[in-house]
Amino acid sequence: MQGAEAQYAFPHEGITMEDSSHKLIMEEVTDPEELAKMQARRKRYERNAAWLQAHAAEVYTRHRGKCICIAGEELFVADTPEEVLALATAAHPEDDGRFLHYIPREKVARIYAN
Repeated sequence: MQGAEAQYAFPHEGITMEDSSHKLIMEEVTDPEELAKMQARRKRYERNAAWLQAHAAEVYTRHRGKCICIAGEELFVADTPEEVLALATAAHPEDDGRFLHYIPREKVARIYAN
């Protein structure tokens, strides 16, 4: 962005960067203990994602228009992200690799491009 456009985060809404209360901070993590924790969390996430992949046909067919969360390789379903996270966290508080997703009501063709 250049000129006047550079001052706006969302020019069509008139919101400037100064209006934004959310800041993005990036840090490089080099502590071996922290790296090990992150890798373990990623593995838990990958197990939950793999569970969804293995059960996708049934889950997507039965739960359209719902929020789903997989924790402890178990499916939780609710109307809102907050509700489904509460259910999953109550059942599996140790699983910090939860997989949260919303399944659209209608099955439509989607185009993904890289």
